[in-house]
Amino acid sequence: MTRLNIASRLLATAALGAIALAVPATAQETTAAAPVTTTAKPEIGDFGFDLTGMDKSVQPGDDFYGYANGTWARNTQIPADKSNYGMFTALADLSQKRTQEILEAAKADPNSMIGRAYSSYLDAAAVEAKGLAPIQPWLARIRAVDKPGLARLLAEADRSGVQHFFGGYVGQDDKNPDVYIYTMFQGGIGMPDRDFYLKENERNTKLQGAYLKHLENVLTLAGEKDAAARAKAIYDFEKQVATVHWDKNDSSDATKVYNKMTIAELAQAAPGFDWQAFIGGIGVNEDSILVSQPSAFTGEARLLADAPIGVIRDMLIVRSLDGFSGVLPDAVAQEAFSFYGTALSGTPQMQERWKRAVDFTTNNMGEAVGKDYVAKYFPPETKAAMDVLVRNVLAALDTRIGNLTWMQPGTKVKAKKKLANFTTKIGYPDRWKDYSKLEIRGDDLFGNALRSNQFAHDDNVGRLGQPIRRWEWGMTPMEVNAYANFGMNEIVFPAAILQPPFFDPHADAAVNYGGIGAVIGHEISHHFDDQGAKYDETGKLADWWTPADVAAFEAAGKALIAQYDAYEVLPGEKLDGTFTLGENIGDLAGLTIAYDAYKKSLGGKEAPVIDGLTGDQRFFLGWAQVWRRNYREQNLSQRITTDPHSPSIQRTWVSRNLDPWYKAYQIKQGQKLYLAPKDRVRIW
Repeated sequence: MTRLNIASRLLATAALGAIALAVPATAQETTAAAPVTTTAKPEIGDFGFDLTGMDKSVQPGDDFYGYANGTWARNTQIPADKSNYGMFTALADLSQKRTQEILEAAKADPNSMIGRAYSSYLDAAAVEAKGLAPIQPWLARIRAVDKPGLARLLAEADRSGVQHFFGGYVGQDDKNPDVYIYTMFQGGIGMPDRDFYLKENERNTKLQGAYLKHLENVLTLAGEKDAAARAKAIYDFEKQVATVHWDKNDSSDATKVYNKMTIAELAQAAPGFDWQAFIGGIGVNEDSILVSQPSAFTGEARLLADAPIGVIRDMLIVRSLDGFSGVLPDAVAQEAFSFYGTALSGTPQMQERWKRAVDFTTNNMGEAVGKDYVAKYFPPETKAAMDVLVRNVLAALDTRIGNLTWMQPGTKVKAKKKLANFTTKIGYPDRWKDYSKLEIRGDDLFGNALRSNQFAHDDNVGRLGQPIRRWEWGMTPMEVNAYANFGMNEIVFPAAILQPPFFDPHADAAVNYGGIGAVIGHEISHHFDDQGAKYDETGKLADWWTPADVAAFEAAGKALIAQYDAYEVLPGEKLDGTFTLGENIGDLAGLTIAYDAYKKSLGGKEAPVIDGLTGDQRFFLGWAQVWRRNYREQNLSQRITTDPHSPSIQRTWVSRNLDPWYKAYQIKQGQKLYLAPKDRVRIW
């Protein structure tokens, strides 16, 4: 689950017709939804929860994750081609296998674009026979570039999908969400975050050495001489770039990153680079743009002006081979994986080629695949049951807003208006993307990748001056995730996540509300979290809270920050409660309002006891079950630095802030997760 604003900021779809469910104010009434009356059994266990995965030797008040999931965690091995494994990855594997079946059928049809794309990736022999020949013309361009021609070359790199010193995309203008604008953000480093270069510890020192060796190996594969010395020059330059980068907390602040300026103003603020040539070269012909981290652009422009052209060329060679590694010979693919897969995330083994072929096809033509996927795997009963769940969760938040003691009456009116303006998208888009202008050949994998990147770039830039595409999705139907989009004032749930353990129409209502209900609540609440609350009912970045509202909200946020700051996930490595605040608020609010919605769905009746468990106990077990996940140590460490979501154990522990959890499991003072009532964080 994640927050999307404009392009993206990440927990997380046919013949049936698409669903774009707008919920008006008049619909903010709870719809009773007791467990579905059916003879069909839940897919998991007796009522939708896997009791065999519990460890009842653990007290819920000491470690609720261990109590609900401990036996599963001990007995579950992480597959060799995974950096972590849990409910998300299990469903992703299922989605990948189902998509393979669709693509295997499609490849028999010479007129099928997705079939040709899939076939081109499977033909490993053809890729090896061509070697680096497909990318050599581009590498020759890099080797010949001089400083005056750099801006134009980087514009072409941008269009071709080669990362470089800064990036950008066309999305909604945060302060004028009915208009598209081009937004730029900092770049220029090959490791995921500035902290990997600047934060000194044993793990980072090891990663820095592995990355330096990776740079050397890629230059060697490209046929360059003196690779070790040139790799060191690249690394030293990237470390300088890292010093001018904004940190992740400032870069996640919607207010701080909104900096509108003309291209002339950017040139004045960041001299030494031909911004007009670059921005014009990528197809942006408008004068005003957004610059997310202005001081970083000032610093990067200075560094680019001062750097030897040879270092810049070498960086671009490495970025090009890394970026296209999946469609180049195996030696290049394995080298990229050895660093980004193994060194960074601890994954021992690359995925089988068929899996990579599926991912390649869905990454580039996701909705063309998605049409077939939802026709086969998204039944009408799932949509109908989800409609009820969404309405109940929306109604629960509407009630909670009305009962808040810290929010001013005028702000409540605006908050309710924002909630009433929500659009909920379930399963898949009501309009599919048109790929007819994309050329896909069965014998040209590299060309397919390059043309797909160029197609996506041109499609994105082509938004400028056009009406907002409110029908468009930021995820494919096959993705096991969900998201909130602030500018669209929408929440989106792809088809693939609407399956057990998140959701099963035949499961107990308590488990469904603890699973997908809390996910729905999580995404809804993102629109009222530390960043989403800055956007009004139209999707506009605006100050619509009173100072008293902001002060009360920030005070609650500080308490949640302190709670998560205290969690030591690995020896010497703690969570950053500020960085993870928005997602932690999402978990807290999502679980809180999902619980209300569950209770209301019972229509005043008592929930039955099933297998000795009360409805409330099953609700919280439903929450814990979706977070079952084992991590490789390297992956967990990387996530602490780069992922705004807390790890699964700590996500499960958010229940310690809810009073009903204490009553359900008789949590007592002295147990490790116990919080005194005054210390429990209550926001919504």
